[in-house]
Amino acid sequence: MTQQPARERTLPRAILFDWDNTLVESWGVIHEAMNLTLAAMGHIHWTREETERRVRASLRDSFPILFGDRWREAEQIFYNSFSAIHLEHLRALPGAGEMLAHLAGTGLYLGVISNKRGVYLRREADHLGWTGHFRALAGAGDAVRDKPAIEHVQLALGNLALGEDVWLVGDADIDLKCATNAGCTPVLLRPAAPGAGEFPGHEPALYFPDCAGLLAYLRQA
Repeated sequence: MTQQPARERTLPRAILFDWDNTLVESWGVIHEAMNLTLAAMGHIHWTREETERRVRASLRDSFPILFGDRWREAEQIFYNSFSAIHLEHLRALPGAGEMLAHLAGTGLYLGVISNKRGVYLRREADHLGWTGHFRALAGAGDAVRDKPAIEHVQLALGNLALGEDVWLVGDADIDLKCATNAGCTPVLLRPAAPGAGEFPGHEPALYFPDCAGLLAYLRQA
């Protein structure tokens, strides 16, 4: 069920989307590449559930914690594995393409803020034929700091100012934290509704179970 704020519905000035598992299904390829990396580095494999729970931050933020001084080696192993298979496994989530085409056609500013390395993000957008929908595709390493840092949001917005009329849409806690840090509106997009107390300090202002629900809401604004 879509949660709606008490205030009058208005169209946002800009929408910044997370990429992985917000617009495209990515857990399968991330899980496979992560386990290949863990095995090469002498770590035990993660279950799919562990991958979905633990993969949030960019590699340059998360790998030093996981692999210590060998994190650059692990990063190279991960990206070698990922680059070989990511386009083969890439799938748009239901309704994502239709939603983006409609919103882009209205002239709304659309961007992506992802902790996937920028070169892979842009390659995937090209592969899906979506590049033209976005004013900016900001991936990991493109800004001074990655999501949830405000610099990543500022890069994706270009000359636009931050504000509550900028929505940041994503499927994970890091997306909601990022929106809160930047003073934007946090929007949760995933099948499961947010649980009570699940996102303390960065609760979603809006929740949608899928892209069709988000598009329907915006069409009614």
